[in-house]
Amino acid sequence: MGRWPIRTALFRLGRSIPLPGLKIPWRWIGRQDGWSDDPSDPSYNRPVRLPHSFSAENLIRDDPLYDVIVTLGHNDALPDPGKGSAIFLHIWNDAKPTEGCVAIARTDMDRLLPQLMPDDIVEIS
Repeated sequence: MGRWPIRTALFRLGRSIPLPGLKIPWRWIGRQDGWSDDPSDPSYNRPVRLPHSFSAENLIRDDPLYDVIVTLGHNDALPDPGKGSAIFLHIWNDAKPTEGCVAIARTDMDRLLPQLMPDDIVEIS
């Protein structure tokens, strides 16, 4: 639970495209894109290139969950190790719970993306 600003959108090349009217910054993700989840990593809670010498989540998955990712401003100003990393808004898998992210249906994501503005807030209560 919390309030986090919208930061960027990440699109998996070949599985998603930025929709017309997208106002938030975005970039493509590919096979070498990861996100550091190791509290001892100087790049903790930041995007990294894989392979990475510390633990990092691979942003390319076999399922569609990360075909579109909206990064949220959770613990990112100066990341505090152990306070959480990789808290994303992403696609859900049949409405199953996530491991700490916020997930929605792909159709809802496609409808939401063009409405997002930089630093809009996501509030989960």
